[in-house]
Amino acid sequence: MSTTTLTSTPTDVAPAAPAAKLHDEGRIGLRNNLRHIGALVRRNLLQIKKDPESMFDALLMPVIFVLLFVYVFGGSVGGSMGGGRQEYLNYLIPGLMAMMGMNIAMAVGSGVNDDFRKGVMDRFRTMPIARSSVLIAKIVVELARMMVATLILLAMGFALGMELHGSVLGLIAAIGLAAAFGAAIMWIFILLGLSMKTAQAVQGMGMIVMMPLQFGSSIFAPPTTMPGWLQTFTDYNPLSNLADAARALMMGTPVGNSVWLTLGWTVVITAAMAPLAVSKFRKKS
Repeated sequence: MSTTTLTSTPTDVAPAAPAAKLHDEGRIGLRNNLRHIGALVRRNLLQIKKDPESMFDALLMPVIFVLLFVYVFGGSVGGSMGGGRQEYLNYLIPGLMAMMGMNIAMAVGSGVNDDFRKGVMDRFRTMPIARSSVLIAKIVVELARMMVATLILLAMGFALGMELHGSVLGLIAAIGLAAAFGAAIMWIFILLGLSMKTAQAVQGMGMIVMMPLQFGSSIFAPPTTMPGWLQTFTDYNPLSNLADAARALMMGTPVGNSVWLTLGWTVVITAAMAPLAVSKFRKKS
């Protein structure tokens, strides 16, 4: 006769913990938000360390632009300004500082688009972090790349004989103004990166936006030699305001309204584009 042993099922087992609820961005405090941004900045910097080729544009672009424009156009444009290559060098370098932000900003949009395509951003959106911290971390790292490009640009300028007629504080102010405007432009390209289907489309649209703004400005040549309709466009071009402001701060000439116009453009672009980019990031499928 067999005996069957019955094992009772325990009834006092604790219930399983509920799945963690996604954190509401509005409930994340400033301290935690800054901590999240710092962690994401570190992650992006480690990516650059693993892929140093991603720094080639920031390292080589200033060298190529300075050599190209100074030695190809310096004689003719500098001569029309009443000087030569030396005069044009002093005019060009502050203008190129305004252009650095535009070129670096396009890389932000392509990078965001590529991260979404690889599924990286989808993982970030499931984490209990503020949605804006992901995008702000991108901008912080790209600003660091922009500073590297700007320092190389200035080093090239001084090596070729650029003269700083203003003060060191004026130079620092010009760099800071260019960085602030560059951060504002990055929000536009982040929105493009979130809206376009491929990184190639972001780059194509970026070139369509950048080319008229860069060459229809006072970055490369004085607007006085341009047709009247183009001078009107140049007067309202924010890159012209930034180039004129940087030039005045570095060369010790009166700044006029260029600094305030640049700051105004920076505030308006950031206030308009940053909420749209964060909203698009939150809703993008």
